[in-house]
Amino acid sequence: MLTPLQITPIVTMALNEDAPWGDLTSQTLIPLDATADARLVAREPGVFSGGAVFAAAFALLDPTVDVRLLLADGSRFDAGATLATVSGPARSVLQSERVALNFVQRLSGIATLTAAYVAETEGTQARIVDTRKTTPGLRVLERHAVRCGGGHNHRFSLSDAVMAKDNHLAVLTRDGRRSLTDALLEVRAKLSHTTHLEAEVDRLDQVEPVLAAGVDTIMLDNFSLPDMRVGVAQVAGRAIVEASGSVNLGTVRSIAETGVDVISVGALTHSVRSLDLGLDVTLTAEGAAPAGNADDATYGTTAGPGTP
Repeated sequence: MLTPLQITPIVTMALNEDAPWGDLTSQTLIPLDATADARLVAREPGVFSGGAVFAAAFALLDPTVDVRLLLADGSRFDAGATLATVSGPARSVLQSERVALNFVQRLSGIATLTAAYVAETEGTQARIVDTRKTTPGLRVLERHAVRCGGGHNHRFSLSDAVMAKDNHLAVLTRDGRRSLTDALLEVRAKLSHTTHLEAEVDRLDQVEPVLAAGVDTIMLDNFSLPDMRVGVAQVAGRAIVEASGSVNLGTVRSIAETGVDVISVGALTHSVRSLDLGLDVTLTAEGAAPAGNADDATYGTTAGPGTP
């Protein structure tokens, strides 16, 4: 669950980046007392994520802007659905709209893609999990979006668990004086009993030496499907089995059916397409209007993914 302590610094940074000295366009064109009503509308079906982040983009700029979320994170929606409404001072709504949309479009895109992967593994024991291939500074938001899509999170950072990958193992055994098992046993001896230890293997002959060290998870990296099935049988429940590499929507079902417990998918966050959501805004000038417009004039604007 996202908290204000996680959301506020990220959204504040984005607002400052987008308008470091204010919104020159709105300050020039929009009357100070104009108000706006807006709807967040889906242009395509998907899974919603980032509602609190969307709302924060308006509230942190101007607490008088009212945002009402009509869907909870993790909810599915159809094209044409209204996902949230926004009302308040027009200048504030217009200044915040792009930042708000950037977040909710990307997070809903991640949730929607994750849900597609989860659907492909239905009926198997495999969990779909993310990786550290996230946008720098946005990891907490993107991993929340993965959960909204029904996926699970891998270790959050390098500080959370030990993952001995191929490069680490090559260093540990480079002098030839220690076996792979002994090297990992030395690692295990340095760890707290609460610390998870995972090791990556890229060949079947590494499975038994790694298991002999008592690892908690063994990662089968870029294994063929036949070798993956053999690897799962070798492990035989002695550790969690994770599959990684060459995972996409066309292959994930076959990988899940080998019996692995976890399938890590970097594409959930590093190759995702932002979902097509638009903010349909109606502006009403209540006082003095810009030149060429009458008082109480109403303008219709749309801010979709292509709006700069």
